[in-house]
Amino acid sequence: MILGLDISTSIVGATIVSSSGGVVTTYAWDMRNKNHFPDIYSKYNHIQAQLLDIFSSHNIEYVFIEQSLQMFRSGFSSAKTLSTLSSFNGVVTYLCYRESGNKAEHIPASSARKACGITIKKGTKAKEQVVKFLLDNEPKFTVEYTKSGNLKPKYYDIADSIVIAKAGYEICQSRKK
Repeated sequence: MILGLDISTSIVGATIVSSSGGVVTTYAWDMRNKNHFPDIYSKYNHIQAQLLDIFSSHNIEYVFIEQSLQMFRSGFSSAKTLSTLSSFNGVVTYLCYRESGNKAEHIPASSARKACGITIKKGTKAKEQVVKFLLDNEPKFTVEYTKSGNLKPKYYDIADSIVIAKAGYEICQSRKK
């Protein structure tokens, strides 16, 4: 089985894909509550516990993680945010290795989308296009909306983790050829 992760310090999306490429299960680990997660260390501990549960209950052979953003873009994440995210990504990558013995591979989001056949139209938000693609093409991907009709935030992270896991599956298949 393959584990795909979309890592952030607010919500981590995780998807397990079978050896035949089908989605087995998805998770969203929401760490936005400052009372439950007052610092980065409490978030590390939470992720470690979730990963331990996954690795003890599923035979994960491969781990793929969405590559963290590497450059600053005006109007988007600050340099401090990018640095924190990169550090968090590194620690979670290490936790995957320590808890499973599997060395995780990082995949750029654009490469993962391409491997899954997702094309992003210019001028549109990639995350929304990914969600739409999965709602149309992945039966196990279902979503919930807020009272005001907006998609609950965790589903963007779940969607990204599905794309990473399925791209990881495609990478594994291409290596067998």
